[in-house]
Amino acid sequence: MKSYHLLFKQSFPISLAEAWDFFSSPNNLAKITPDHMAFTVTSDFDPTQKMYPGMIITYKVSPLFGINLNWMTEITQVEPEQYFIDEQRFGPFKFWHHQHHFKAIPNGVEMTDILTYGLPMGIFGQMAHGLLVKNRLKEIFEFRKRKTIELFGTYH
Repeated sequence: MKSYHLLFKQSFPISLAEAWDFFSSPNNLAKITPDHMAFTVTSDFDPTQKMYPGMIITYKVSPLFGINLNWMTEITQVEPEQYFIDEQRFGPFKFWHHQHHFKAIPNGVEMTDILTYGLPMGIFGQMAHGLLVKNRLKEIFEFRKRKTIELFGTYH
């Protein structure tokens, strides 16, 4: 299986605690996901529940062509206000490993997303990556960047 890697960085003019509270809550994912993806958290859990290793989160999402898919991720590692990692247990990817890192910087916080993923269907998945998937993922993270600027402001 071929794996792919994407890296995204963004800084916010908020505290580390505020960034952690927002990004570590599954309920906020829909706020930073494009509407056309029809992203919905389907897990039944207490919204005040803090993230923990082993936490299972389920979603419905339409990543391509309006096709509605079920997606399940597991939070595999958590170090509060430093990082958390989610991994797909089932969903549209053959492999999905998403690291979310947070670091206090002067007057704000820097967030780094490190995404490693693989696609099903061998050579056809590789072709789909080059034609569609890589650009779609970049669009999603660019949307998140714009949306978080709306929510938190621009870091200077």
